[in-house]
Amino acid sequence: MAISPQLPEHSRVLATESKLPFHVLSDQGNVVAESFGVVITLPQRLARVYAKVFNIDIPAYNGDNSWTLPMPSRFIVDQQRIIRAVDVNLDHTVRPEPASAISLINKLGKE
Repeated sequence: MAISPQLPEHSRVLATESKLPFHVLSDQGNVVAESFGVVITLPQRLARVYAKVFNIDIPAYNGDNSWTLPMPSRFIVDQQRIIRAVDVNLDHTVRPEPASAISLINKLGKE
């Protein structure tokens, strides 16, 4: 599953257009992301770039005026709700390989 601060209608469009094979849940106000400590507030200068250059209105997508985003993060949580692995990177272009998560999940399934 994925968790996004976008309003559900925007997440649905993304999931449909991208043909995602998993659910995208809405974290309005970044409440969950904030509890995990992975929220950043875009500096005013960068917010202007998003709005003017990329034509991305983050507050409209997220339904608030905060200009906050979660850092790209992956949490692997076991059936006892214990976080077993965390990958967080401020650079949105750096993502962990899915194979490493699958390997860990398979290992946890054997415990």
